[in-house]
Amino acid sequence: MRKFLVVLDDSRECLNAMRFAAMRAKKTNGGVEILSIIPPEEFQHWIGVGDIMRQEARERIEAHFEVFAKWMRDRQGIDPELVIREGELVTEILEQVHTDPEIGVLVLGAGTESAGPGPLVTQMAKASGTLPIPVTIVPGDLPKDRLEAIT
Repeated sequence: MRKFLVVLDDSRECLNAMRFAAMRAKKTNGGVEILSIIPPEEFQHWIGVGDIMRQEARERIEAHFEVFAKWMRDRQGIDPELVIREGELVTEILEQVHTDPEIGVLVLGAGTESAGPGPLVTQMAKASGTLPIPVTIVPGDLPKDRLEAIT
């Protein structure tokens, strides 16, 4: 089964990327894999404190994931899978793409700020030439009805 890979973060544009991935997965009989990455700098503490912080980060991610997963199951009939990795954002995305052969498309949400689409989209655009899959960039301010129409 072909899966759409979406990066879960705290950005506003993440919502449209999630919607797009779920809608496309439904229409193409695919799946959705949601990737969340814990940056390494969050754990530069004593070992015990770092372990507690790591567990708290995972719990926050799982709670955030569950909101999107419930919407995907209820509205689109898609049961997404969660992958949590630790490390540098772009490195871990690339590693996940290369590790999971079922991933067919990377879906990113573009920021709406005047400074550009956001650091993730900018960095992934630079790396896109070496990816074995296409990258879909979803505008962060695309209205839901328009998003539904193009999926």
